[in-house]
Amino acid sequence: MMIDAFIFDLDGTLVDTELIWADAMCAYLADRQCRCAKDEMLRIVFGRSWSDIYREITGRFPTLATTPAHVMASGLRAYYLKLRSQGDNIIIRSSSDLLKALATRYPVIIVSGSPRADVEEAVNLLDAAQQIRLYLGAEDYAPGKPSPAGFLKGADRLGVPPQNCVVFEDSSAGVAAAKAAGMWCVALARPQAHRQDLTAADWILTDLADFSIEAFKQHMET
Repeated sequence: MMIDAFIFDLDGTLVDTELIWADAMCAYLADRQCRCAKDEMLRIVFGRSWSDIYREITGRFPTLATTPAHVMASGLRAYYLKLRSQGDNIIIRSSSDLLKALATRYPVIIVSGSPRADVEEAVNLLDAAQQIRLYLGAEDYAPGKPSPAGFLKGADRLGVPPQNCVVFEDSSAGVAAAKAAGMWCVALARPQAHRQDLTAADWILTDLADFSIEAFKQHMET
């Protein structure tokens, strides 16, 4: 097994934000006389790109179709920041520590379905700008996960064969995208996270503190 690079998802893998985004979208919609149950919003949000979320929201609520995607994203972000300020630190510390440790030996990138502005903010929050070789947001590739487009573009930008990349993901859509790209995939299944079907991943961990290259190779051999 050759490993040349590591690719991290962002929301739910490095930062604990997807539940906050779902709550923010519910609040945003409610203020515009559009209602969506929390469970249904979680299905819409988890593991998907902003462009796909926007299409589904405007399809469900045609009155919002006149609001451009970037305008809605900006408005939604205000709700998200308000909710985030009321909670605890969103950094998933063991995931962040793993990213920084791997970056001392390998190129590490982020491929996220969030807008680039949100990815950039998260990178700064993680204090990882020096460790991350590059990052891709929703504007940088299409279609979104479960399509492999984002992961393949990231590997191409690095000049690394897809089969030599290891992806860290937390959603069924992200795992499907990684495997469709021909990459190895380690899934993060935190006990407190929204439940996802991660069985297609090569290895499932409840905490990325348990990951090491040696342990992963041993797991794959057995």
